[in-house]
Amino acid sequence: MQLTNQQMLPVNQLQAWEALNDITLLQSAIPGCETITAAGDNEYDVAITAAVGPVKARFKGKLRLENLAPPNSYTMQFEGQGGAAGHGKGHADVRLEAVSARETMLHYTAHASVGGKIAQIGSRLVDMAAQKMATEFFESFNARLAERYGVAPAVEVPAAPVGLVARIVAFIKRLFGG
Repeated sequence: MQLTNQQMLPVNQLQAWEALNDITLLQSAIPGCETITAAGDNEYDVAITAAVGPVKARFKGKLRLENLAPPNSYTMQFEGQGGAAGHGKGHADVRLEAVSARETMLHYTAHASVGGKIAQIGSRLVDMAAQKMATEFFESFNARLAERYGVAPAVEVPAAPVGLVARIVAFIKRLFGG
């Protein structure tokens, strides 16, 4: 599975970079995320409870950041195990682009593979779950950015087709039990 999308963030590029590397902020914004714990330099243990169609499980996994080019980009490697629900692994390339003094476009491309019951559910349900998770993540993430940096909440935009970030978030959730 490959996912590509972009999301406007209501902060400058440096603020976006800092938020994307703040595990406390991310844990509070990722739907179903129970813990994100540093396990080494740019390595994290993650636990997420997630549901994809009829399959709900707690996923435990690893997340590693590579190719860091602050405040512009990094690659995220991830893998997770959800017991009988299945497993997954993949990577995502994340890039930030300054749009204005108060806006940054987050671009992402993710490549992922899943196995087990999750893989048997079907791509349509998986895509729907991924879109829902991505929407919830960015609503929560942008609200936390607004709280932290005192920016106005983002104006709601009509739903767009499932994008890469949404699918990455959904995939990570599936991998880590969200």
